[in-house]
Amino acid sequence: MEREEQKDNSLQTIAIILLCCGAFKLLHLLGVIAVEDKPDDDLEMTIVCHRPEGLDQLEAQTNFNKRELQVLYRGFKNECPSGVVSEETFKQIYSQFFPHGDASTYAHYLFNAFDTGHTGSIKFEDFVTALSILLRGTVTEKLQWTFNLYDINRDGYINKEEMTDIVRAIYDMMGKYTYPVLKTDAPKQHVDAFFQKMDKNRDGVVTLDEFILSCQEDENIMRSLQLFENVI
Repeated sequence: MEREEQKDNSLQTIAIILLCCGAFKLLHLLGVIAVEDKPDDDLEMTIVCHRPEGLDQLEAQTNFNKRELQVLYRGFKNECPSGVVSEETFKQIYSQFFPHGDASTYAHYLFNAFDTGHTGSIKFEDFVTALSILLRGTVTEKLQWTFNLYDINRDGYINKEEMTDIVRAIYDMMGKYTYPVLKTDAPKQHVDAFFQKMDKNRDGVVTLDEFILSCQEDENIMRSLQLFENVI
């Protein structure tokens, strides 16, 4: 029983790490982590389909300074010259990180979490706001963002159907490297364990408060939230 509980807790920790790792790999793909800085005083603007908000406004809204925002924008512009990322492009980018599995479903959920305005595309503002939370937000902010990712229908609760979809998406993404080896009933077992741990009042759904409290009680999850705080 203890071993099974450890496996279920590990899946929750892996989900958090995958989320932060995805953000980290996006930064690497965009050339942000290894890029040399340039002495620009503002965002270098070119003719694109979408023009980002001003640098001062983004600095006020995020946990990045002007220099970091400049570097982030150069990487975003180089990879996405139009200034926006469609869901299909996002899936293609994310699939590069998990070549041995199918990341399309998880990327779909992640795309929707980035696309806070539900416009069908990710703008630079969406991208940098999410990164600010995932990399430098408070514990509560990071957990709230993760909760919103799992709350697929945006009704303020995580139900078992939503969590099953998330778990299956994670297994599909990990592909042949899934550990433990996926059994037919494995997703259900993980979902049941998730609700046993998170659904404090046993009403069949997990609220934001329940999710945050349960995660804060888990040392592994708390450690995983801190893994990528200093990547920029």
